Amino acid sequence: MRSSLASGVTRREIWAWAMFDFANSGYTTVIITAVFNAYFVAVVAEGKSWGTLAWTSTLALSYALVILTAPLIGAYADATARKKRLLLFSTLGCVIFTAALALAGPGAMALAVLFVVLSNFCFGTGENLIAAFLPELARDDALGRVSGWGWGLGYIGGLASLGACLGYVSWAQGQGQTAAQFVPVCVVITALLFALASTPTFLYLKERSQPQPAVAGGAWARFARTMHEAGRYRDLMRFLACTVCYQAGIAAVISLAAIYADQVMGFTTQDTLMLIFIVNITASVGAVLFGWLQDRIGHRPTLALTLLGWLAMVGMIWLASGPALFWAAANIAGLCMGASQSAGRAIVGLLAPPTRLAEFFGLWGQAVKLSAILGPMTYGLASWLSGGDHRLAMLITGSYFVIGLLLLASVRLERGRRAALTG
Repeated sequence: MRSSLASGVTRREIWAWAMFDFANSGYTTVIITAVFNAYFVAVVAEGKSWGTLAWTSTLALSYALVILTAPLIGAYADATARKKRLLLFSTLGCVIFTAALALAGPGAMALAVLFVVLSNFCFGTGENLIAAFLPELARDDALGRVSGWGWGLGYIGGLASLGACLGYVSWAQGQGQTAAQFVPVCVVITALLFALASTPTFLYLKERSQPQPAVAGGAWARFARTMHEAGRYRDLMRFLACTVCYQAGIAAVISLAAIYADQVMGFTTQDTLMLIFIVNITASVGAVLFGWLQDRIGHRPTLALTLLGWLAMVGMIWLASGPALFWAAANIAGLCMGASQSAGRAIVGLLAPPTRLAEFFGLWGQAVKLSAILGPMTYGLASWLSGGDHRLAMLITGSYFVIGLLLLASVRLERGRRAALTG
């Protein structure tokens, strides 16, 4: 491990950084992927035909807020050397608004939408800020490995939150409780674990950036300069376009996996929780394994390999008529999910100028959240327009991986790294 870390970085600090991935993964696993999304459609929306579209629209609104603010928050964090402070504020917001989701019972659509939007906005902001620490912590030739450690530990964190919820749900169902009774407790459990597990990050992670000279116009001016100089960073911009596409497909799978399992495969809540639990294990393995592979064969070939895996997964799910093929496809998705997300973060770390990390990771956050609108909305609209044909919706969403592969072929990482170091 020590040979992978930048000068002055300790093992305890890299553990503290990775613990944030551990902490925040519980939110995506329980709220976005496995529990609250299905609860939103079945209980909050009371099973109405527009429930899935309402869920994807709610997520789209929260992601739109991240898109509007991410580079500006990043530019401010770079200029004032306050990445860690802003990370703390976003974490507190996510914890508080996640716990507030417990108030959203049957029919309480306004409350559910409000707190999903606020909690997911805070989550997305924190995700960008923690990623901006990566190039300060890892050597250039070890960005893949270190990013993979974070994602790998993150999926273990998702398992911890999901495991706690699964244990509670099993007990509650044994007591005859309904989803309207046990899901609110699950969201409180998720919020508390996020707060507890992120504590080492704020105790041990160091703010290494230095305040930069004031620029007239502040964060707006810094962001405007970046847009003006976009041609200099053409490989980064091409990769961000690639990210929008392949992450759109991933976002659809993450956001709608529980709904697909419930509506198409007939899974119970407990079946779905177990599925996501197992998939998180394969995702953790994929993040660590492919993180090591990135630094051996290159970031671009590794990412291309995972996108081919995603295409295979889409085909398997479309063909699946029973649980066996669906389970196999879900675990391929897990393996590729950890790998592709880790690879994307490492590539941005390679292509971002060292003095503008938070701003450029804000641009990455913009791309990821735009994809999180496009993918689920594409799926939701396809499902609605086809009269609830989830298989067709999944197949249409899979086209994003094809476009991502085509765009990835035009990215030249060596040229992009030279531009970052002279920017």
